[in-house]
Amino acid sequence: MESCVVIFSGGQDSTTCLFWAKKKFDRVEAISFDYKQRHSLELKCAKNICEKYDVKHTILDMELLNQLAPNSLTRQDIEVDKKAPADGVPNSFVEGRNLLFLTFGAIYAKTNGIKHIVTGVSQSDFSGYPDCRDVFIKSTNVTLNLAMDYEFVIHTPLMWIDKKETWKLADDLGVLDVIKNETLTCYNGIIGDGCGNCPSCELRRRGYEEYMKSKE
Repeated sequence: MESCVVIFSGGQDSTTCLFWAKKKFDRVEAISFDYKQRHSLELKCAKNICEKYDVKHTILDMELLNQLAPNSLTRQDIEVDKKAPADGVPNSFVEGRNLLFLTFGAIYAKTNGIKHIVTGVSQSDFSGYPDCRDVFIKSTNVTLNLAMDYEFVIHTPLMWIDKKETWKLADDLGVLDVIKNETLTCYNGIIGDGCGNCPSCELRRRGYEEYMKSKE
C-alpha cells in the first residue's frame, strides 16, 4: 500500500496538494508545523480540514525557527512587504523554513514507514523564495536519501504551474469550493478570500479570476 505525508499549512497550495495526494495514494497523512507563525489560525484551519476530510494530522513544535528567523510572518511588529523588493526576497521569507519542514517531514515519514513526501512549492509563483525552486527540492531529496539511507520521493504537483493552473487543478479534483472557502492563504489571517490586499491574497485572487474567465 502506497502512503504519503503532505507538508500541510491549510493554505491554497498545500490543500490542493492534499487532495491531489488523496487521489494518488492509498493512505495520506498531513504534517503541520507550529513555529509561532503570525496567525495561529493557520494551524486551526489545517486541523479543521484534516478532520473534515478524514486525514491523520500531526502538528510538530518548531518554535526554534521563530527565534532564529525574525520576519513579517513570525513577528507581529513587522509589516508584510506589499511587493517584493528590487533586490533580495520579501520580508515574508522565513529563512530555512522549507528545508526544515522537509527534513522533519522526512524523519516523520521514515519512522512511520512512508517514502513519499508531498509539498506545495512552486517555481512558477515562488515570489522570489529560493526554497521553492526545483533545484532546491531535487538537492534536498538527494540529501535526505543519503542522510537517512532511505529512498524518499518528494512530489511537487505545483512546481511548474501558476495560480491560474492551481485553481484549475483544484477544479479538476472536484474541490474548487473547498479551496476557495476553507483554506487560509492570507498574510492577515482571514480564511477564504482573505483581506484582498496582501501579496498572497492578490496572487490568489488574480489566479482565480484568470481561471474563471478562461471557463467562460
